[in-house]
This record gives sequence, C-alpha cells and structure tokens, in this order.
Amino acid sequence: MANWRGISAFAVAVVVAMGPGAVDARPAAAKTVLAETVAAKTAAETVAKGVAAPGGLRVTRFLGEQRLPYRAEFEGTVVGGLSGIDRDPRTGTWYFISDDRWRYNPARFYTGRLDIDPASGAFTGVRLTGVTTLKRPDGSPYPAYGEPESADPETIRFDRRTGRLLWAHEGDRPSASNPGIPVSQLFVRWTDDQGRHRGELPLPKNLTMTGTEAGPRRNFGFEGLTFAPRTIAAVVEGPRHEDGEPPTVERGAPARITVWSRSGRLQAQYAYPIDPLPAAPIPPTGHTDSGVSEILAIDDDRYLALERSWIEGVNYRVKLYEIDLRGATDVLSRDSLATGRPYRPVTKRLVMDLGDVRPPVQNLESIAWGPRLASGECSLVIGSDDNFDEREATQFLAFAARGC
Repeated sequence: MANWRGISAFAVAVVVAMGPGAVDARPAAAKTVLAETVAAKTAAETVAKGVAAPGGLRVTRFLGEQRLPYRAEFEGTVVGGLSGIDRDPRTGTWYFISDDRWRYNPARFYTGRLDIDPASGAFTGVRLTGVTTLKRPDGSPYPAYGEPESADPETIRFDRRTGRLLWAHEGDRPSASNPGIPVSQLFVRWTDDQGRHRGELPLPKNLTMTGTEAGPRRNFGFEGLTFAPRTIAAVVEGPRHEDGEPPTVERGAPARITVWSRSGRLQAQYAYPIDPLPAAPIPPTGHTDSGVSEILAIDDDRYLALERSWIEGVNYRVKLYEIDLRGATDVLSRDSLATGRPYRPVTKRLVMDLGDVRPPVQNLESIAWGPRLASGECSLVIGSDDNFDEREATQFLAFAARGC
C-alpha cells in the first residue's frame, strides 16, 4: 500500500531485553481492571455486530493487543512495514515480512514468537528472534526502490507440507507522479528459510504490469496470499485499469482473486466486490486508497478477507469479511470486468468492524491463524503495517473464533 498518513499511534509498549538481539514488547504494567473491562465490552459489542450465519466463522473473544516500538532496531535492521504474517504450527515460529524497499534495509522477513496461552487464550507478548534477507534467483538481494527488479513484499505464508515460504511482490510501474519508476512485474515466489529463491507460480496474462493504462494499477498489485487444503490463492488490492475505477462513496470496485492448484497449476480467477468508500475524503478532492489488504483460507471455498481503506481527513477504516467462492464466475479468461456479459462475484459476509476493537484503527494488513485453544476455539491474529511513520503503530490484535 502507498504510505498515506494521518493517524495518531498509541504509546509504544515497554521494551524488555530477551537475550542477545531480541526485540520484545510486553503489556504496560499500568493496565487496569477497568481498561480490561472496557476492552472486553468493546470486543463483545464488536462480535455482536458480526454474528455469523450457521456454519460461518464468528469471533467469540478479544484476546489482547501487543505492539512493537517504532523503528526498533534488530540485528542491524530497522523494524517496520510488517505487511504479512504467518505461523509454523509445528514449531510455533511466526514469520513477518517487511515491505521496506531498502529505505532502511534490503527486502526481508523476520521470525519471532507471539505469546498466546493455549489454556486461557491470553495474548501476553511479541518478540523477534531472527531476520533473513530475501534473495533473487541469482542469489543477490533485491535492489532498492526505483531500480529495475526491486521488490515490494506485501504478504508471506508458511507451507506446512514443504517447510518453504511463499511470498508476493506487489509490482510497480511509472505514474504521473513517479514517471521514472521502471515496470516491475507482480510475482509469487517460493523461498526457503535462508531467503534463497526456490521457484515461482505462473501468473495469468491479465495481471501483466505495463507502462500504459492497462493491467494492474500502481499500488494495486498483490496484497494478500493464502494456502487452502488443495489450493493456493492470491488477491490484488484493487481493480485493474480494464476492470473499472477505484472505489468511491457512490460505488465499489472489483479486485481479482487468482487460484492455483497445490502443484502450481493456474486454476481460476474470481472477482471480489470491494465496498464503496465508508466516508468521503476531507476535502472532497482528497486522496483515498481502498481495497483488499489480506486473505486467509478457512477451507478451499471460504476465506477471510481484510478490506482496508485510507481516506484523507478520515484516516483508516478496516472490516473483516468471510467470503465464499462457491457459485462465483471464473473470470480468468475475461479481460474486463467493467464491460461485457454479467458475472457473479464471490459472496461476502461481515464478521467484524475492526474500528470497534482498538480505536483509532491502524493500517491492518495481515491476518493469520494462531494456535488452537484448549476451549476448541481457533486463535486469529491481525497485524498492522506502520509505514515507518511514528504516528502509526506496529500492532497485533488476537481473537478467539469458532466455525474455523
């Protein structure tokens, strides 16, 4: 996502040393029973707003919040821009990918721990344990922003079948405000735990980035990625040029979800209906940026989707939806979703408005399953990208859920 600003962050958590090179954020000692009661009430109200249909996912409890300090230093890197998270269920290791385009350090991912008690569900800490530079096929780091073949990492997933990681680059292209930016194609690439390139998925022709008003828009490339039991899926943040204009207060827009088989064969593509903007910018000519910031599979047909908007003068708005691919039209062969015969998009159901949990809502861009709780509930973690801006925060929100 573009680095749009305008939201005040909470005070960062106290940093406690956890050994050589570790970064740790733990809850402030001054948290009161009243604050916990208010948080529980807020979470309960949020859950009530997102009551699931029979068989659907529903959030049952808010488990807590943790933050990392602004521009924390870890093993010679500046921590921030965490745009994707995932967990290895065998070891409990978490992966966090940064969308820093060598403003501070090369493209990279971190490993770490999120302390979620399986017995009670209490979310009590977050710490980093390692950092790995992502490598190009030739073994070199990805170049810096504005150079050919630079990378804008936006999402990462751990493949429990192979132990490898899959990550996606949003792509880039010149624009009126950035005419010197070279065309950089979107990609979804495999890496091992040492950051070494291990292959990539084939992309449909309709996601070819160009220097003209065709294909994906700038800042609207791959933003979300997920593993389902039999498939892999990735979503672009917003509409391609041929698919219509970005969302306004009056109308929404379609984004494309691309699906591959687990063997890597391109399988299908579906339209995700982005909501109209939840509010008008201030002033009316102000900037807006709205789309899908991450997806997470529940099964092969149902995903969770984070739908995030930044609206000038209003700040961030984020909602969590459950979507269902069943019955949706395969639009893989369609060059335009703005013209031609009608199609059926995926269905969507509101699970939760994240603005009700810890207002003001942050730039929430990541979502992943945590450990299964003793109660039988799933745990779900949603994280934010602070854009390396002191007015924003690197935040992790944990929830318990059923129907997952």
